Amino acid sequence: MTFSRILLTAVTVAAGLVAVSPAASGVPETIPLRITNNSARGDQVYLYDIGTRPDGQQGWADADGTFHAWPAGGNPPIPAPDASIPGPAAGQSMTIRMPKFSGRVYFSYGRKLSFSLATGGLVQPAVQNPSDPNSDILFNWTEYTLNDGGLYINSTQVDMFSVPYAVGVRAGDGSTRTTGHLKPGGYRGFFDGLQGEWRTLIQTRSDGTVLRALAPGNGALPASIMDDYVNRVWSKYAGSALTVTPFADRPDTKFTGKVSGDTMDFTDGSGAVVTSFRKPDSDSIFGCHKLLDAPNDQVRGPISRTLCAGYNRSTLLTNPNQPDADDSGFYRDAVTNQYSRDIHARMVDGKAYGFAFDDVGHHESLVTDGNPQEASITLDPLD
Repeated sequence: MTFSRILLTAVTVAAGLVAVSPAASGVPETIPLRITNNSARGDQVYLYDIGTRPDGQQGWADADGTFHAWPAGGNPPIPAPDASIPGPAAGQSMTIRMPKFSGRVYFSYGRKLSFSLATGGLVQPAVQNPSDPNSDILFNWTEYTLNDGGLYINSTQVDMFSVPYAVGVRAGDGSTRTTGHLKPGGYRGFFDGLQGEWRTLIQTRSDGTVLRALAPGNGALPASIMDDYVNRVWSKYAGSALTVTPFADRPDTKFTGKVSGDTMDFTDGSGAVVTSFRKPDSDSIFGCHKLLDAPNDQVRGPISRTLCAGYNRSTLLTNPNQPDADDSGFYRDAVTNQYSRDIHARMVDGKAYGFAFDDVGHHESLVTDGNPQEASITLDPLD
């Protein structure tokens, strides 16, 4: 089985969670992106700005923000053109231009990344696969969307936790917002904090360098690791009701869930069953997919997102009204998503994308602005 990730459609910020606002006037075709290297590392940094334009065309941007379409791919995949931009040295900054994309800005230390082109599109690094040519490179990426509605840019750990960085935006009024900075000692503290079976998520290079921790949905954990919690949820809601209010701006839209045999059935205000979920396994919970699939609709998708957040944060037993707004109760159960818990605990602002629907309740590491003057990425030290 291959874990290679093929970019077939527009990359949306953190697994499709951004709702693009109506078109605003005055957003230019490119904006400045300032990269500051505070990593204290001597390695050459390489940058890549790749994505999909609003018209659906896939490609990459050079340092001036000029778009270059990918050539046709092959089967097997063929090497992609070198889209790298030499980044700033330690202690230095540089500014490039970022175009209207839904995409990613990758950065690697010491070596260039390897991209290839399949017949379906760009094959991006997939370090879940040990044979991926990028598996022993220290790298990370941010996700962003820049369009007529403005800028949405985040720091993400949905796929892995690796070299730390923060993102920011300078707004039209001159104010600046940032997110993604770790507390002092937070980088090493995260890896030290993974205990027991969760340490199998950590990948190291042959020289002992810690490269990353894979997100728990990548198959490195026992399939049964969340079963005890799920079984307790199933037992609780066989005899009581779970209320889901998925839209913050529509508090009267509620769905009621109760377990009946093999399914948790949700009814609307009229009492009609609108969707049902089978008991999820760990992979469905960590990936927010499969048995917790979330289509882009107004019923099943919003309910599934809320359930996914509740399972990962272990709040479904302590609060029958979801989503739970009080993060002081997140990750308190002995069975929980330790990976996401430890990331949030080490962030300066407590915000992160520890799993795909970490934006439920606005606990995600995202900054936005409708009139962005400049975006920023700060490469932080590995301490």
